Amino acid sequence: MTHFLPHFSHLSRNSKVVAAAVCLAVTIPALAAVAKLEAAKSTVGIVFKQMNVPVDAKFKKFSASIDYNSAKPETSKATVDIDVSSFDLGDPEYNKEVLKKEWFNAAQFPKASFVSTSMKVGANGKLDVVGNLSIKGKTVVTSFPLTVKKEGANQVFEGSLPIKRLAFSIGEGEWKDTGMVADEVVIKFHVVTSQ
Repeated sequence: MTHFLPHFSHLSRNSKVVAAAVCLAVTIPALAAVAKLEAAKSTVGIVFKQMNVPVDAKFKKFSASIDYNSAKPETSKATVDIDVSSFDLGDPEYNKEVLKKEWFNAAQFPKASFVSTSMKVGANGKLDVVGNLSIKGKTVVTSFPLTVKKEGANQVFEGSLPIKRLAFSIGEGEWKDTGMVADEVVIKFHVVTSQ
């Protein structure tokens, strides 16, 4: 931190101490270990029913920022951003179809996001998470239980978030028919971070 001190040469000794303390206060958070997403070990996917048959799909690109405090879980925060165009149903034609206006409208809304607003200890050692889920320009308050566990040097966050697709206008026009594609969708995630 000595490289900061010449800038304060005109100050009294006490002022220099205060100035150095301010520099430390600003610098230390930036130097603190930040949880890093282990993308290769993490997954975000969805499960839905088409004509009553379960279908699994996944998002190939997403980012997650998790500031987890095991001592004070209520101070923890999480943000997840998903690249909608990375949605993969396992078939190129289907992948192209779901990006259209009737479904995700990826051209106008390329990102979906979740931002936590509160976390607290819930049943069975899980965290009860509440936050804002934004998809296709619509934001809905959602909640779900979150499992947190250590795996070696990594922290693992797992959960399932049930939503209604029609609340986000996913499947417009003829696709509003829930007999073809069910309204219920479950977003499943397995997010691994390291320090």
